Amino acid sequence: MAIVSGTDNRNNALLAITTMNEVQFRRLGEFIYQVCGIRLNDSKKVMLESRLSKRLKILGMNTYKDYCEYLFSPKGSNEELVHMIDMVTTNKTDFFREPAHFDFLRRNALPELIRTHRVGTGSKLKVWSAGCSTGEEPYTLSMVLSDYAEIHRGFEYLILATDISSRVLEVAKAGIYREEQVVPVPPVFRERYLLRGKARQMGKVRIVPELRERIRFRRLNFMEGDFGMREPLDIVFCRNVIIYFDRPTQERLINRINSHMIPGGYLFMGHSETLNGMKVPLVSVAPTVYRKEL
Repeated sequence: MAIVSGTDNRNNALLAITTMNEVQFRRLGEFIYQVCGIRLNDSKKVMLESRLSKRLKILGMNTYKDYCEYLFSPKGSNEELVHMIDMVTTNKTDFFREPAHFDFLRRNALPELIRTHRVGTGSKLKVWSAGCSTGEEPYTLSMVLSDYAEIHRGFEYLILATDISSRVLEVAKAGIYREEQVVPVPPVFRERYLLRGKARQMGKVRIVPELRERIRFRRLNFMEGDFGMREPLDIVFCRNVIIYFDRPTQERLINRINSHMIPGGYLFMGHSETLNGMKVPLVSVAPTVYRKEL
């Protein structure tokens, strides 16, 4: 097994990487399930092989046998695990994705939570963007909530944004995007919340500091611990996340999320996700929007 330094990466493209065999795929698949809760069926073998081949090239390896030995070694589990997770997780998101959710948030959820719990006025509204990827969702939430605060004086909020991938969290923290990425943002919000890049940053925009300061980014693996939440949450956006887990893991995860929500709190799911048939204390109040029982 050969591991070369990052300075030698220019030579690694010449490596001929052997094909991943079934034993290696099963071994890696079981490990990914244990660590991330993501179940990879046989159809995902080519995808896994393709994504991990990038890590083999960086490490100067040409067999998945070597990679497995390294990954499962004390040194590898400490240094390589986070990179492996970055490679196998999917990060697809957009600003104002599934816009009906943000309309429901503004028109229904916020007025109801203010009425029943005085959130945002008696105490800061606490929102969790779970699986935030490169940050488009929490920044969208921050735009919507800041706009709401402009109309409702004294309204305050705080957003926790988490993801299992350290790589995408670095992008999210920077808050810099290409102009084509912010096309879904309403023009009035673009003027108010985006800074245009100049010189070498032409063609890019950055989220204004006032919005970035309302968001705390943190790495979180759904399979580890109790999430480290210090205070109960009023609203959770967990959209297009549980689709990667099997049904038992989905139910356990939703119940754990639910345990951190206030009575009457709202959970927003992805358009292809459902809680039908799960034993969870949540009721449907709109398409893919659920409320914790009071």
